[in-house]
Amino acid sequence: MADDDDINSEEIITEEMLWERIPEVEGLDRANTYYELSARIYARGQYDEALALAETARDIYSDLGAVAPTEGLAQAYSAIGYNLNQLKRMNEAANAMSKAVELLRETKSPMAIELACTLGEWWFNSKEYEKTIDCMNQCVQEHLVDGNDSGAANDLHLIGCAYRELKNYDKSLEAFREARALFKRLKEVINVARCDQKIAHCLTELGDAEGALIAAQKSLDVFVTAHDHRRETYSMFELGKAQIASNLNEEGLMSLENVLETVTESEFKDFEFIIDIERKIALVLRKLDRNDEAQEIERRLDAVTDVIDEA
Repeated sequence: MADDDDINSEEIITEEMLWERIPEVEGLDRANTYYELSARIYARGQYDEALALAETARDIYSDLGAVAPTEGLAQAYSAIGYNLNQLKRMNEAANAMSKAVELLRETKSPMAIELACTLGEWWFNSKEYEKTIDCMNQCVQEHLVDGNDSGAANDLHLIGCAYRELKNYDKSLEAFREARALFKRLKEVINVARCDQKIAHCLTELGDAEGALIAAQKSLDVFVTAHDHRRETYSMFELGKAQIASNLNEEGLMSLENVLETVTESEFKDFEFIIDIERKIALVLRKLDRNDEAQEIERRLDAVTDVIDEA
């Protein structure tokens, strides 16, 4: 039977002990100590200090060359990435994480795909949509080979979002439909509806008003049933746009006004979304020959956008 001291040996190594160890160790042990300190300090939320320690660990691993395990250098790069991400230095975070993923893929580490998925989200948040697509396309293939349909579906959903930001609605639609098929097979109802809402958006942009109406209504039905009010709002917005594209202008106006009421009653005011809704309301009012009302909305929006543009 193992001694209690053996069982708890890792648990009783304090941060103070790690600091005291640094002058006493060299090479790989020194790098590992800096990495462990970085992890402890990251957990406390001191990201600047944790970043500096992770960078020191990386430099030592790099200087050791072939003597250092590739996983150690990769972990140091991933730690740098996580700290930079917390410090809102998104592009630098993604570049560091991409190095970690590259190193882990060289060794065929199972950690590679998990970090690659994180990297794809970071590229997306950095508005690097082409890099998002490249990263997640590789993740899709790896997930499918592993039989992880849920992972592949999430990868495809992010690819669809990236193509949508690039206004490549054909490619976006293709990705969302593939993701939907996988989510449906897995009976992930909410995720199917998330895809339907975005499929509706793509179809409206591509001029398929009828298809957009069907997809938007499907997503709305799920979110109403689930009492998912936030997502219900976005599905109602897509439904309103599809109705207007189908020349169901009165219905479309009612849908958009319902969305506007919900959004403006929210404690957090998403002015970009509010402006988007109101501009579409103004357009449909003009279709209904209610030009004075449309003009008043446009006048108000000009005042709001003037403030936003100045900021």
